Amino acid sequence: MLHRGNLRRVVGASAVVVLLAALLAFWVADRAGAGPARCQQHRIDSRERATLVTGEGTRTLVIGDSWSVGLGQADLGRSWAAQLPGEVHVAGFSGSGYSAGASGCGRVSFHDRATTALAARPQLVVVQGGLNDHDQPSAAITRGFADLMADLAGHHVVVVGPADAPSRSHAVGRVDALLASLADDHEVPYVATTDLDLAYLGDRLHLTEGGHREYGLAVAQRIAALEPARPALDLR
Repeated sequence: MLHRGNLRRVVGASAVVVLLAALLAFWVADRAGAGPARCQQHRIDSRERATLVTGEGTRTLVIGDSWSVGLGQADLGRSWAAQLPGEVHVAGFSGSGYSAGASGCGRVSFHDRATTALAARPQLVVVQGGLNDHDQPSAAITRGFADLMADLAGHHVVVVGPADAPSRSHAVGRVDALLASLADDHEVPYVATTDLDLAYLGDRLHLTEGGHREYGLAVAQRIAALEPARPALDLR
C-alpha cells in the first residue's frame, strides 16, 4: 500500500510524464508543420490569401508555399507576391512543395493544387518554393515537378527557386540545383534567389515584412530580365 506522501509523488510524476508527452507531441507536430490544428490554420490562411488579389493588368498566378501566403505577417496581402506587377492571384499553402511528402496536411503539393488554381485563367504562372522539399528524396521532387509541368502545359511559366533560409541552409544547395536542372529539362525559365541576403523572423525560415518586400522586388526584376521582349514590369 502506498503511503500518502508516496502517492502524491507517484501522481505528481505521472502528471509530469503526461505533460512532457503532450509537449513532445506538440513539438513534433509544430516542427512538421502538420497536426490537425496547424493544418486547419494553413487551410484558413490559404483561402484568405486567395481572396486578396493585388494590382491590375496582366493576370499572374503564383503557386507557392508559406512565403506566398505571407505566414508570420499581420497582413497576408503584403506577402512578396504583392510586389509582382499586374493582377496577382496567389494559390499558396504553408508547408507545401513539389513533392507529395513535403507537407503532412494531405494532398496539398503544387501539383495537387495547380488545376484548381488555374481557374484564375492566368497569362503568367510563377511557381515559388522548394524550402519544404529540403528533406525529400530527389526522385520525389522530380516526380512532383514533372506532374506540375504537365498540369501547366500551354501556360507561360517561370519557376522561382528557394532562398537561402538559415534554418534550412544545409539543404538549399541540393534543392536549388535540382530545380534549376528540372526547369532546364522542361524548358521553363528558372529564377535563382540563393544569393539574396534577406531579413528573417525568429524561426530563421520565414521573412519579415521588409524581407517580403525585398524578395518580391528581386523576383519581379529577375523575371523582367528573363523576358526583355515583354512589357517592362511596373515595380511598386
